[in-house]
Amino acid sequence: MTIADIKKTTETKMGQSIAAFSNSLTKIRTGRPSPSLLDTVQVDYYGSMVPISQVANVSLLDARTLSVQPWEKPMGAKIEKAIRDSDLGLNPSSMGELIRVPMPPMSEERRKELTKVVRTEGENAKVAVRNLRRDANESVKKLVKDKLASEDDQKRAEADTQKMTDSHISEIDKLIAGKEHDIMSV
Repeated sequence: MTIADIKKTTETKMGQSIAAFSNSLTKIRTGRPSPSLLDTVQVDYYGSMVPISQVANVSLLDARTLSVQPWEKPMGAKIEKAIRDSDLGLNPSSMGELIRVPMPPMSEERRKELTKVVRTEGENAKVAVRNLRRDANESVKKLVKDKLASEDDQKRAEADTQKMTDSHISEIDKLIAGKEHDIMSV
């Protein structure tokens, strides 16, 4: 493995860490409803647990309400029960075949709790990026020890890895700030 391979692998893994963090942010509720909010809810579909998006159409009905349209009539009650039993704190109601999921307004206290959750998730993502930096630097040191690279190459590689780390951490900070803004805006 060369220094270029190590850099490329580290860059890819750091990007994956940010993608995972960004994905986890979509599951944290803001004041506005989003169809992706129900992505984590699993429904019993003929004996196997599947996400709601595989058995129904989830969309925005208005600024405060999600609508869930099951593709099969008998699934309505199961979907409604799955949403109610999830840890999202939602209370769906059926209107014929359509299931309405109103989003209750969040209290100031709940908003502050959610910003703490966002910061914790962000810190976990930063730790993951820093661990990748450490692994890359150790791999480069091993190349130098095995006399496959010079110490000058090591210094340059460590500087490049640090720049990569800094840019990814600043991207995480931007995601945190954006999500906190979304949560705190009423």
